[in-house]
Amino acid sequence: MRSALPSLRPAEQRVAEAVLADPAGVSERSITSVARLCRTSETTVLRFCRAVGLAGYPELRIALARAAQGEENDRARSATADSVIAASDSLADVVSKITYADQRAVADTGAAIDVKALQAAVDAVVKARRVDVYGVGASGLVGQELHGRLQPLGVASYAWVDPHAALMSAALLGPGDVAVGVSHTGTTTDVLDALRLARTRGATTVAITNFDRAPIAGLSDIVLTTAARETTFRTGAMASRVAQLVVVDCLFTGVAMQSYDRSATALDASRSVLRSRHTERHDRGVGVGA
Repeated sequence: MRSALPSLRPAEQRVAEAVLADPAGVSERSITSVARLCRTSETTVLRFCRAVGLAGYPELRIALARAAQGEENDRARSATADSVIAASDSLADVVSKITYADQRAVADTGAAIDVKALQAAVDAVVKARRVDVYGVGASGLVGQELHGRLQPLGVASYAWVDPHAALMSAALLGPGDVAVGVSHTGTTTDVLDALRLARTRGATTVAITNFDRAPIAGLSDIVLTTAARETTFRTGAMASRVAQLVVVDCLFTGVAMQSYDRSATALDASRSVLRSRHTERHDRGVGVGA
C-alpha cells in the first residue's frame, strides 16, 4: 500500500492514508463506514482494494487484520511503540525508534523482494559487458556501494553520481550492457534521464526503488523494490538506504553465487592485495586500521 500510494487518485489516497494510520481499526469497519471516514464513496474504496492487488473489501479487512497483528507482535518484542519521534522523547527513545525503523526496513524489504525479478537482474549482470549505476544523494552512495561490491568480482562496473557524467556514460551503452538506477522515490529526474537514455541505446535497465509504480518503473526492464517507511526528521532517509543496501547485498551475492569459482578467485585476489597493504602499514608502525 505504501508503494502504491503515489500512483493513487486523490480519493484513493485518502483511503490508503486512513488504512496506514489505523490498519486494525479499519479492519473492523464496514465498507460504508470507511467510505464516510475518508469522505468518499464505497466504489472508491473498492477501486482502492483492486489498486493494491486485492479482489475486494473482505480481502482487505483480512489482510489488514493479519498485518496489524504482525506489527503488534513486533512492537511487543520491542521497547518502541512506533517510529514517530516526539519532542518529549529521550535520547534513549530516539535510539530505540530509529533502530526499530531500520529493523522494519530490512525485514519488510526481505519479505517484499520479488525473487524472479532479482534472478533476472542477477542473470543480466552476470552476462553484462559493463554495468553502469546511477544515483544521486543518499541513493548515489548506495550506487557506489553496488559498484564497490561488483568490481572485486571482476564485473566491469561504474558508479555515476554526477548527472552530466551519467548521461555521457549512458550514451555509450548498448545491447549486452546493464544500467541500474537507484532512487527511493523513483522520481529523481537525473536518474530517470540516464536510465531513459541507456534504454534507448539497448541496455537492460534495472530499478531499485521503494515505489514500484513510480516513473522509474516505466523505464526499467527489471524492478527491485524496497519497503522503507518515512518517519520524523527523515530518519526514513536512513531506513531507505538500509533497505536499498539489502537489495544490493542480495544482488551482489546472487551474482557471486552464479559464477562461484570466478568470484571466489577474484575476491581472494582483492583480499590478498589489501592484506599486503595492511602488512606494509603495520611494518612502518602505522597500525593496521580498517
